[in-house]
Amino acid sequence: MNITSKSVSRIPLNTLAIPLGAAGLAELWSGATEALSLPTFIGEIFWVAAAIVWLWMIAAHILRGSRSSASLHSQLVHPVQGPIAALVSIVGMLLGANLYGYWAVGGSILAAISILTTTLYAGWLLASWMSGQLKLESVHGGYFLPTVAGGYVASYAAATIGAPEVAVGAFVVASFFWVVFFAVLFARLAFRPGLPDALVPTLAIMMAPPAVAAAAWFEINGGVADLMEQALAALAVVMVLIQLALLPRYLRLKFSLGFWSFTFPTANVVTFAVAWLSIDRPAGWQVIIVVLLVGVTVLIVAIARRSILLWSAGRTKAQNPAETQLNQADNAVTAG
Repeated sequence: MNITSKSVSRIPLNTLAIPLGAAGLAELWSGATEALSLPTFIGEIFWVAAAIVWLWMIAAHILRGSRSSASLHSQLVHPVQGPIAALVSIVGMLLGANLYGYWAVGGSILAAISILTTTLYAGWLLASWMSGQLKLESVHGGYFLPTVAGGYVASYAAATIGAPEVAVGAFVVASFFWVVFFAVLFARLAFRPGLPDALVPTLAIMMAPPAVAAAAWFEINGGVADLMEQALAALAVVMVLIQLALLPRYLRLKFSLGFWSFTFPTANVVTFAVAWLSIDRPAGWQVIIVVLLVGVTVLIVAIARRSILLWSAGRTKAQNPAETQLNQADNAVTAG
């Protein structure tokens, strides 16, 4: 039977965590190579790979979307998938900030467009949530992305390209919504039924804000580690402890593309740790950095390998298992 041009489903937006994870790994390698005085081209190889994955994923979404009867708008307003769409511009800001060091004009343009896109999308999404149609059961860790992660990454990118006023403003906005959405997410987790398994990995996103905020503040403050950095380090420790407590629950999960939610937060926290190790230089600090670098790289490569196997399995089935898992999560929260 022939498949019509409008019979396919859109690619789930949680796949956008793949280029974010690649960018997080690139950022870690850049930080580690600088700390260990290794050639900078090593980190840049990872940034090129992240850019390729980002462009490939955008192209894949556009191509599949052109063949689907479902609209992009339906994904953007969806209570589960909507917040995740912010990852496109978040990765764009990270790539722009890195590109700025080699091509100031190109990096500034990419970062500025991505900052503007993040701002407009966050504003539009917040307005849609205020319509009174959102259920508390729909909230998951991805709700940190449009405003909190987006704001801190925008602050970092703006400071990098020489826009300190924008950087400070974005930092304040992100900090405000960090408090707001942490309270909302905590209330949802504490007083409502547990998250569907496909969305449980999004809880790892809670670990990212202090590390991303620290990177932004470091750029704003001219590369000086001050009391703010120490405060953010303390918050990062608390967030990591929460993740360690959640580890038994994570280990019981069946693999899904949602596991990419672990990649960027882990890479960012370790990047933050590498920065502190390079400043304080305790005994054996270089060895610790190498161990952390290898550990995170192995984790992300393992998730990438399992993702490829999952995708390959889906090619021989009527519906990709990755899409089935997210659809089940969608149904669970929308029916709650």
